[in-house]
Amino acid sequence: MWRDAAVHVVVPAYREERLLPRMLRRVPAFVDRIVVVDDGSDDGTAEVAGSVADPRIDVVRHLYNRGVGAAIVTGYRRAFAQGASVAVVMAADDQMHPDDLEALIAPVVRGEADYVKGNRMLHAEAARMPLLRRVAGRALAFATRRTTGLSVGDTQCGYTALDAKAAARLPLESLWPSYGYPNDLLGLLAGRRLRVREVPVRPVYADEESGVRPWHVLTILGVLARRRLLERSYRCAESAGSSGPEGG
Repeated sequence: MWRDAAVHVVVPAYREERLLPRMLRRVPAFVDRIVVVDDGSDDGTAEVAGSVADPRIDVVRHLYNRGVGAAIVTGYRRAFAQGASVAVVMAADDQMHPDDLEALIAPVVRGEADYVKGNRMLHAEAARMPLLRRVAGRALAFATRRTTGLSVGDTQCGYTALDAKAAARLPLESLWPSYGYPNDLLGLLAGRRLRVREVPVRPVYADEESGVRPWHVLTILGVLARRRLLERSYRCAESAGSSGPEGG
């Protein structure tokens, strides 16, 4: 518990048997539950997660690889079903510093935000980010701002905290299942007029391998266009419903 709020950490994991144990051992003591979602890994990801001596760890397995967005949705549902007040997403590759977790959940617990994102660009150590990631990140943040209207500066950072009541208002089943889910989720939040905030978090880069590829930029632009169309349909349906059976 953190200030009477039940904090659960969701860890989407795919082929992370090497780094996952290190990451799990660093989760702060105030976290109540750690939901590891093995997204159809063909290595020992689930086994090493279960071998870490921590009773808070709950391992959920997808029978096949469904994508990081789908793994996070599974983790959210598990966490909120088990009573989480706030669910934090932390990467299995240990790229999210546990010392930043309190700053991430504080605005949610205080009732100041529904969703909080980490922003590596705001941190004093931002220069540690590889230049290509910074350039691509700023470009994708610009596209996401234009699409959603949200004031966000680091859309690709997956270190996030989501309020339970806000989650109940989101059609999580429609979330983009793969790379690009952070941008899609921001579109969902904007469409429901939920409060989004960013806090500085450390950029952590060590011996992990990056999965970012140039074509991911095009994928994300497509995801944003898809979400814009879906939200337009949602608003039209909402307007039709509010106008009554006679159409106003």
